[in-house]
Amino acid sequence: MIKNNLPRNIAIFPLSNAIFFPRTILPLNIFENRYLQLVDDCMKKDRMFGMVQPKNRSNNKTEVYKVGCLGKIINFNETKDKRFVINLSGIIRFKIKEETKNEKLYRKFTVDYSDFIDDLKEKKSEDLNLNKNNLLNKIKLFFEKLNYSIEFKELVKLNFDQLINTVCMISPFSIEEKQKLIETVKLEDKFKVLDEIINFNLLDFQENKTIQ
Repeated sequence: MIKNNLPRNIAIFPLSNAIFFPRTILPLNIFENRYLQLVDDCMKKDRMFGMVQPKNRSNNKTEVYKVGCLGKIINFNETKDKRFVINLSGIIRFKIKEETKNEKLYRKFTVDYSDFIDDLKEKKSEDLNLNKNNLLNKIKLFFEKLNYSIEFKELVKLNFDQLINTVCMISPFSIEEKQKLIETVKLEDKFKVLDEIINFNLLDFQENKTIQ
């Protein structure tokens, strides 16, 4: 994806506690009329729309966080009961500038990608002097403490940026923690924030065990 080809006015799908990052795949089951319309319109054009987390409702309209991620539909199926089952591939994060007038059921916003243009470049841990193995060990311990079953061997195969972004997506962090991660611009800073959140949760596990 070339910077100049990025759409400036995009449809937005607000979905609670569903963070979405570049170089990750988000499966979605679409059944609400407004989002069926959104996906149908996108399939007729560039297949792209944005995902953001909602904050709260204000004046009968959902307020959304300012930073989300642009994705492209890479797989589409329509079910017998008229749902859309899609896979969305993450491209680049954006910052919302303003909502635009729109006669559709869904909402559209103008967005700016300039803070996150490095999302279009693949990064490796050796380029950033970061310890991938140390992170993998913590991730494994973290999910074991949660009794979560994950395909750890698949995580090991991921590029460093894919690994961090995937863990940010699949981990049961709070909405605020996930939003902090998606708003962190540089990959190395996101690595530090993720490490801090995992350490905090591991410490919390240990303290709860001690109390018991």
